[in-house]
Amino acid sequence: MKTLLRLSKLIWSLFPVILLAVFFGVVGHLCAIGIPVLGAVALQGKLPLWILPLIGIARGICHYIEQYNNHFLAFSILAKIREIVFKKLRELGPAKLETKEKGNLISILTSDIELLEVFYAHTISPVFIAIIVSVVMLIFFSQIHIALAFVALGFYILVGVIVPAAVNKSAVKLGTEYREEFGKMNSFLLDCLRGLEQSILYSNGNRKLEAIQSGSDELSATRKKLSVHEGFTAAISGLFVTAGGLTMLAVSLALFHQGQISMEQVIVAVVAMFSSFGPVFAVAALGSGLSGTIASGNRVLALLDEKPVVEDVTALGQAQGTDGFLFQGASSESVSFAYPSNSSEKILENISMDFPKNKIIGIRGKSGCGKSTLLKLFMYFWKADSGSVKISGTDVNEISTKDLRKTESYVTQETVLFHDTIENNIRIAKQDATLEEIQTACKKAAIHDFIMELPMGYQTQVSELGDNFSGGERQRLGLARAFLHDGDFMLLDEPTSNLDSWNEHEIMKAVKESAEGKTVVIVSHRDSTFEFADRVCHLD
Repeated sequence: MKTLLRLSKLIWSLFPVILLAVFFGVVGHLCAIGIPVLGAVALQGKLPLWILPLIGIARGICHYIEQYNNHFLAFSILAKIREIVFKKLRELGPAKLETKEKGNLISILTSDIELLEVFYAHTISPVFIAIIVSVVMLIFFSQIHIALAFVALGFYILVGVIVPAAVNKSAVKLGTEYREEFGKMNSFLLDCLRGLEQSILYSNGNRKLEAIQSGSDELSATRKKLSVHEGFTAAISGLFVTAGGLTMLAVSLALFHQGQISMEQVIVAVVAMFSSFGPVFAVAALGSGLSGTIASGNRVLALLDEKPVVEDVTALGQAQGTDGFLFQGASSESVSFAYPSNSSEKILENISMDFPKNKIIGIRGKSGCGKSTLLKLFMYFWKADSGSVKISGTDVNEISTKDLRKTESYVTQETVLFHDTIENNIRIAKQDATLEEIQTACKKAAIHDFIMELPMGYQTQVSELGDNFSGGERQRLGLARAFLHDGDFMLLDEPTSNLDSWNEHEIMKAVKESAEGKTVVIVSHRDSTFEFADRVCHLD
């Protein structure tokens, strides 16, 4: 209930749509119940038969309008949820996403959110429809005899409340287990696809296939348990529906023999009882059917509940000037840091470094010594456990995040390219950049000539994950972004690791020529990268 109530809060802005769906749903179900009931009356010659087709047409129209409103509501909310989730992911930032299983995250963003359509389109209005229709039918039965109303009430509660409540705990447990296994399977498959070349190279394909088969079998076994549970719930509900109709027959016959109701009323009561379980039975089916939806809802809500490691700063820092943030150099003072996933292992411990304005500083050190981590602290992707990371004498957690990002240009070891044109892939560094500015940045990154040789030039489409470019080409496109962004504080993490000596020299020469008035920090394990550095520090 807690999950369902939280999900329900997302739809208050569309409350009028829900009211329309409920109204036409109630009218439609009453028409569906009315057809057999009035048919029984018509067969007794007390009602013209031509009324029945009219009621059938009305039932069809009402059902269409109800479903239209439900699905309009569902897809409107799905769009809203995706917007909320992506906003949350941006808030969680690189720090949290580095620890996420990508496949599991994709599962939440796609299948889990899509499964919520079941809740919004096929749960909210059916519950209200079942309640209203049941109340109307209880009033109808009470007009025949109050005892019949109590019989109907008992079986409505039994089918619509007690059965779903009884199966809920086990159903949700199975649903949660299935969604978790589904997410893990997604992560594993994504990992297999990304490492397909390595699996082929080392003849590791059969082992991967066996693991996929094993995971699929486990997933199928859990799905089978869930299906059996859903079938059992439907069977129990169906049994009680039949029992309700037979009980109504027995009670109404007893009242007939006592002379309290007529045989016509017995027939009408029994037909109405059997016909009126539609909305209630739909609610009963939700008990097991909603198990997966609740599990998906919990996974989505758990993501929305996560707290970011760092939060965007909106207040202005001490280094704020009339023209925005004024960069005057950077420093780390007695900085210590350990990743939350392994807090016992200090990546950085008591590190103090100074990065003066208009200087190129190199940082070398063995793999895993914290070179890249130090840059991430300056980017404010993580918070230092102790000490302070400062820019222009102000701690990064006191500087407007917008100004901080504008001041810094950051090139990571792995350049991410989007499925778009080369021009747009570079333009993300500066949204209003002209093509001339983009070309100038590409020339500095020694990639312009290569782009111009392509049939479509800067309009060439980059494939998914940039697979139609080599590692060195992707790296140079990443450097082009940094040159276009033109931040006063350039952080280059292994900027030439995939480049040959000639391209490395040309790019570092361009960095040197563009560094006037800037501070450049270069992290590398290659001594040749520091050819133009003013100072090189060694990090143990």
